[in-house]
Amino acid sequence: MPTPPTPPPASTPSAGALDGLRVLDLSRVLAGPYCAQLLADHGADVIKVEPPAGDETRGWGPPFVAPDTSAYYRNLNRAKKNIVVDLSAPEGRDILGTLLAGTDVLVENFKAGTLAKWGHADEELRRRFPALIHCRITGFGTDGPLGGQPGYDAVLQAYGGLMSVNGEQDGPPLRVGVPVVDQVTGILAFSGILLALHERHRSGLGQLIDCTLLDTAVSLLHPHSASYLADGTVPRRTGSAHPSIAPYDAFGAADGPVFIAVGNDRQFGALTEVLGLPGLADDPRFRTNPDRVRHQAELRAALEGAVAGRSRAGLTARLTARGIPAAPVHDVAEALTSAQVRHRGLVVEGGDYRGLASPVSLSRTPARVRPEVRGAGADTREVLAAAGLGEEAIDGAVERGTVRVAAPAPAPAPAPAPSCDEA
Repeated sequence: MPTPPTPPPASTPSAGALDGLRVLDLSRVLAGPYCAQLLADHGADVIKVEPPAGDETRGWGPPFVAPDTSAYYRNLNRAKKNIVVDLSAPEGRDILGTLLAGTDVLVENFKAGTLAKWGHADEELRRRFPALIHCRITGFGTDGPLGGQPGYDAVLQAYGGLMSVNGEQDGPPLRVGVPVVDQVTGILAFSGILLALHERHRSGLGQLIDCTLLDTAVSLLHPHSASYLADGTVPRRTGSAHPSIAPYDAFGAADGPVFIAVGNDRQFGALTEVLGLPGLADDPRFRTNPDRVRHQAELRAALEGAVAGRSRAGLTARLTARGIPAAPVHDVAEALTSAQVRHRGLVVEGGDYRGLASPVSLSRTPARVRPEVRGAGADTREVLAAAGLGEEAIDGAVERGTVRVAAPAPAPAPAPAPSCDEA
């Protein structure tokens, strides 16, 4: 068995876990850029390639943090070099081939067939760049009845069934309030890339990672999918309540809503004691979780009055002291300024940058937030020169409009760069 390498002294800062990995990010909007940003936060050298018109999310505002940069764009594209290349032009496609020669991972979310039309079909990529890991993100996949059909997050929430189980019982289906399908697809793509990198150490070969928003949406249907596949029951909307656990819902306290999550009969008994309703645990309607689920309406009516006169903080403190999960229902401002979120280092600030840290926490090679977001084309010359293009070739491509260069944005003040495990 080989001797493991000696770790660096604790005081020596380590490079990110993905230091030395080169990533070409051809993606736009959310899932792909988020995946590439996770890679960048963990040390990868990520080059974002934008078309002349730019990533459309640059204009998804207000708020805007610069004339052509929305807050939406900035918080998905930090720590990436930026080049502008017109890949629809033959010269641009040649430049793409040159860039791919030095790339470990390609992330893209073009419509099905786009890369093939540009001379970079899957089989051609495997032939020319056998070690390349190609992460493809699409809405519905590239084949099948809906293969190639475009789709944004909400479209897949609708098609994949998520909207049908989100909302109040007597209300319409609702979109989840965050683009959960896009974001989880980005995390799954990140995971797939790490799997492919691990396998490449053994085989020396890259492979295609095929991620779709549809696959993600359907994977998020648990426990509703499990219930339907078990007995054919079509799930119904239950608001914030759980379809198979009770009480597991939001209740109105004196100063706002509080969420109480009772996962077993012991916790329910403790809840009734905290609320001053000890006899409730012996009521035949509420003795076991299946009993409580069958009588959710009566149970809620019995609990609401006991919760209504208490403060969120006082009630959650008493409940958690008894081992009952509970929390105030925060708005976004309350969540991002809460003591535990700040303690975990989840909000990072530096200069004019404010954003969220990487949610992947490693003890020895933590993520490092590099807050600079480059302007469109700020790194075109540097990246193309490093790829082997001469100054004359770059100048010619600029003159023909195939690539665009821009002055780099001024660097912000250094950020404290915490990782999520710093406390």
